[in-house]
Amino acid sequence: MKLKIAGEDRGHFERTGRADLVRLTVFWETWYGKLLEDFQGRYGRDLVAAFARLQDAGLIEILTSAATHGYFALLSRDESIRHQVRQGTHTYRRFFGRDPSGFWIPECSYRPGYAWKPPLGDVRPYDRRGVDEILGSEGLGFFFVDSHLLKGGEAKGVYADRFPALGLLWEKFQGQYKPGPEADKDPYLPYRAHPSSTAFFVRDEVTGSQVWSRNLGYPGDGAYLEFHKKHFPGGMRYWRITSSEAGLGGKALSDPASALERIEAHASHFVRLLQETLEGRDFGVVTGMYDTELFGHWWFEGPEWIYRVLKKLKESGVRPQTGSRCLERIPARTMVALPEGSWGQGGFHWIWLNNETSWIWEKIYAIESDWEELSRRPGPRDARLWRQFIREKFLLESSDWPFLVSTWSARDYAENRAAGHFERASALAGWIRRGTGLSGEESALLAVWEEEDKLFEEVVTPDGRIV
Repeated sequence: MKLKIAGEDRGHFERTGRADLVRLTVFWETWYGKLLEDFQGRYGRDLVAAFARLQDAGLIEILTSAATHGYFALLSRDESIRHQVRQGTHTYRRFFGRDPSGFWIPECSYRPGYAWKPPLGDVRPYDRRGVDEILGSEGLGFFFVDSHLLKGGEAKGVYADRFPALGLLWEKFQGQYKPGPEADKDPYLPYRAHPSSTAFFVRDEVTGSQVWSRNLGYPGDGAYLEFHKKHFPGGMRYWRITSSEAGLGGKALSDPASALERIEAHASHFVRLLQETLEGRDFGVVTGMYDTELFGHWWFEGPEWIYRVLKKLKESGVRPQTGSRCLERIPARTMVALPEGSWGQGGFHWIWLNNETSWIWEKIYAIESDWEELSRRPGPRDARLWRQFIREKFLLESSDWPFLVSTWSARDYAENRAAGHFERASALAGWIRRGTGLSGEESALLAVWEEEDKLFEEVVTPDGRIV
């Protein structure tokens, strides 16, 4: 599709005498052509298998995560967290043929064990296990937290630069957030979480801000591709950021050669920053944590920047390592009782739970209650109904829906998805509870839902069976 659009744009620009834009369409045709060639030839149309080969060769370490990126700290049942973990782990085993070594907690959403009270509704507090305890009991060796959970102090938040709506949202809650005291803990060492002894790494804010921040970091450089300005009707991007003050009408045309020069400079700067961060230490770990969509999506040049950083690291004395190898070389010895929080704005849950999103959590909690009640019922279950109910529950629990609502990014879509998965899960729970078979109309609906929401071929049930 993109190749076709670039070709159509080239024809249009040739007819209208825009030689400067013709040059850029040729760039895109070459770029997408190479991607297609690699995908079909080098990778055999199977990127998962390509990554698996790299892992089997010991070059990378792929971790697992939650089934649908559920926001752990706000889920109302420990078993919901465990279920998200088990489904993610099972899916990992299917594709990679091994057990995962570590775990990415969605949004770094951590909660220790304590007498927890749901933030909505009049419910008495009840004892909960910490996220680290659940991960440890599931055989996962390490996880990651944001820097403020170790040190105390106010979190920077990794999304604020890219979603202006978060700044407005944060203003409403800022008075409620009280930063903790700064603690004297080294963020460049691994630790063990109390009481599970599960190891964890701490996100580095110093190097991280260089990559995350559109305003202060590399992605905001004027030479890089502008994300928001697109050519109608195909949606191709031919302009560069130019400056943070420039409106879309003031964006200059992209210059791929100049962008490459900036990539080279930024890769060199990042490697120097790593060296300076670790200077004078006998050993240490700088943990870089970024959303995958940052590279190539928000920051088009990001993948090339990663490539050049890795090449430069070979000569730098700083060695990229997997989490497991870091723990082998620098064992986590110190036990730390972590507070609750995330890597969102303010370091807490405001992005995901606020006045605009509370209705989503009310629906999640209702389906969690249905799930718990149905799980305790004795007797045989209809595997087809149960499998689809779990799928809809997982999809409802996705952290994407409240995030998109809070950021006003595809808000209508997110609201419709959350409401739709709740309605489907509620209907399925009712059919399971009824236990009398389905009508013709209900069978037709189930078939549609199975086709539209078949995100997992195999589903892990609460008692660990695969259906």
